Amino acid sequence: MELPVQKREIFGKATNALRKAGLIPAELYGRGVANVHLAIPAKELRRVLKQSGENTMVNVVIDGKTHPVMIHDLALDPVTDEVVNVDLYQVRLDEKIKVRVPVEFIGESQAIKEKNGLLVKAMQELEIEALPTNIPRSVSADISKIADIGQSVYVKDLVLADGVRAVVDGESVVATVTAKMTEEQEAALSAEVKPEDVKVETEEKKEVRDAAKAATAEPAAGSPAAGGKPAAEKK
Repeated sequence: MELPVQKREIFGKATNALRKAGLIPAELYGRGVANVHLAIPAKELRRVLKQSGENTMVNVVIDGKTHPVMIHDLALDPVTDEVVNVDLYQVRLDEKIKVRVPVEFIGESQAIKEKNGLLVKAMQELEIEALPTNIPRSVSADISKIADIGQSVYVKDLVLADGVRAVVDGESVVATVTAKMTEEQEAALSAEVKPEDVKVETEEKKEVRDAAKAATAEPAAGSPAAGGKPAAEKK
């Protein structure tokens, strides 16, 4: 898949004009490659992300030369959530790279359907290693393998394409089904501690601490308990 780009000579705050014109500032870099300042049509970037996702390799053409790249990073506007900057990383087609791909949960678990279990997703992404051309858009986790409460799907259970290797340990949990909390458990968890209870407990602890401190305190010098002579009485 190709991603149209164009070189840019606008930097800093001036790039706001690019964004208003429907172009997103981008940087192309990679090992042994000089940085190139680019602008990407926002419409084309949305098309590529929708069809291929962030982790799929795409081609950009600059000055008639094709560059295989990965969309390495997307900077989003904190208010609108629109893409405001893009980092493109040029890859080597003969060199494996490590990336994170989304985990897609498929199938129907009998532990959920028949035993009222709750699916807990321990992984939303999986780190894999593969050649750029073999990187999948996502990895599927089949939860139909979970038939009972307490059972899990592990990384070793995932079916990965040829040439794709999971970086994390095979015994790592991807998802598990647990029993839902009872109404009593939920009530106990959400119960608020009353301020007066905290006050009483604090006062009681303070009394215990004061009593212990008084019992272990050393007698003042010159007192009978310290073996000294009592102070002379005033006349």
